[in-house]
Amino acid sequence: MARVIIELPEHFLFTTDIPIYIGHINYGHHLDNAALIGLLSEARVRFFKSLGYTELDVEGVGIVVADAAMQYKSEAFHGETLVFQITPADFNKYGCDLMWQASDKASGREVARGKTGILFFDYTARRPAPVPEGFRQRTQG
Repeated sequence: MARVIIELPEHFLFTTDIPIYIGHINYGHHLDNAALIGLLSEARVRFFKSLGYTELDVEGVGIVVADAAMQYKSEAFHGETLVFQITPADFNKYGCDLMWQASDKASGREVARGKTGILFFDYTARRPAPVPEGFRQRTQG
């Protein structure tokens, strides 16, 4: 079976630090894969907040996660702090990918990388919505 390979951009728009708590650790004594998804969700919420948005209000529409891919690079452990970097890429009519990387703050060791496909969504009409132009302009320069 072919492995998932994620190519990262040269620069990220947003960075945030998130500590690994004991509840994030599995029986192998390292970061649980489901916990990483939860930490990534927290990083995504912080990314939108840094732009003045919430996941339910980006220029009047919300977002939904359409797909996700991740590639693990190393273990992470209780007490470490992960640095999440996020940037939008590959815009289309209704969404984009949020490219991300998580690294240990103290050592710089890469823990994981990936992409989360987001779809802008009109929750009132219950249908996809075009990428808000203000979001595109703020994140593409």
